[in-house]
Amino acid sequence: MLLTNAAIATLEDNTSFGLLPTGAIALAGDQIEWVGAAGEVPEKYRNDDIHDLGGRLVTPALIDCHTHIVFGGNRAAEFELRLNGASYEEVARAGGGIVSTVKATRKATQHALLKDALTRIDAMIDEGVTLIEVKSGYGLDRDTELKMLRVARQIEQSRPIDVRTSFLGAHAVPEDYKNQPDAYIDDVCIPTLRTAHAEGLVDAVDGFCEGIAFDTAQITRVFDVAKELGLPVKLHAEQLSNIGGTQLAADYGALSADHVEYATEADARAMATAGTHAVVLPGAFYTLRESQLPPIQAFRDHGVPMALATDCNPGSSPLASPLLTMNMACTLFRMTPLEALLGVTAHAATALGESNRGRIVAGARADLCVWNITHPAELAYRIGFNPLHRRIFRGAI
Repeated sequence: MLLTNAAIATLEDNTSFGLLPTGAIALAGDQIEWVGAAGEVPEKYRNDDIHDLGGRLVTPALIDCHTHIVFGGNRAAEFELRLNGASYEEVARAGGGIVSTVKATRKATQHALLKDALTRIDAMIDEGVTLIEVKSGYGLDRDTELKMLRVARQIEQSRPIDVRTSFLGAHAVPEDYKNQPDAYIDDVCIPTLRTAHAEGLVDAVDGFCEGIAFDTAQITRVFDVAKELGLPVKLHAEQLSNIGGTQLAADYGALSADHVEYATEADARAMATAGTHAVVLPGAFYTLRESQLPPIQAFRDHGVPMALATDCNPGSSPLASPLLTMNMACTLFRMTPLEALLGVTAHAATALGESNRGRIVAGARADLCVWNITHPAELAYRIGFNPLHRRIFRGAI
């Protein structure tokens, strides 16, 4: 296939959109084989299946690198509680929050969880997403954690999208282990991780390192098992306070530290040294009405790649729109439109350990979006507007 007469945002590096005002892209199978000016197409591609894009913008396809998209029920009632003054911590300590979703997810069948998740997946596909990360963490027992991961694997069989799974058994302490976090880690979390890995259900290991969840010593035990199993790690860190999670993530060479509102410049320096990405999640910041901004400038100063994701979940970020996420990142966190686009393409890819996605260069995966706009800044600028014209997945429209 040859795509021609297009404005192309190659994102070849991290300093510009890499715009080709009138360009062409040659695809071979599921890979990009050639990119350049439309007037310089090599002879061997000129008889390909040619698609004139009418001057539309082409970018890499979008990637959502942090979601909790498989879950039961919803938490609209807690949304109302927070609007009436209850904090996230107060809701959690009163038996709401993650624990309430656990009850609903345990009750739901695998079929029901998949059917519900696909409604959110379809919304993301409609906005040009071709790769999504899906976490467990709403089971907090062996059977439900495995059920969630199996549902995540089924998504790929049901929709044209790639899925990467993260085991998030260390998400919260369930009611049946109330005030016994260490026992939960030893009795449930670690054995379930081993079982899930043996079944081929896990691509990475995550945790929630926070005062209302698990401390660094407890997360360390989980990460040691992940390391033993050869699995990469990532971490929910410094969302509500700073208890050392970001530094721990860096110490383990984590793919990413996510949320990171309370991260410091020293944390940013450690992440840069370790090659750990910052995954910025403005949906949760917005929904929880937080005021502590993530240290965006420190990440810039130290060269920490910033990925951007919806954090789609039933409580703190009921958001399934990567386009709105881009606008939020720019408006709330003062990220630039270039940083936002890199955040949902190239940096989101490498935050998942995928180095051959997220840029339009020869040899990269042929996952692309064709937009009814002329400049990539429009993707972050507009609110509630979806300009997607075509999505190309694995080299096919």
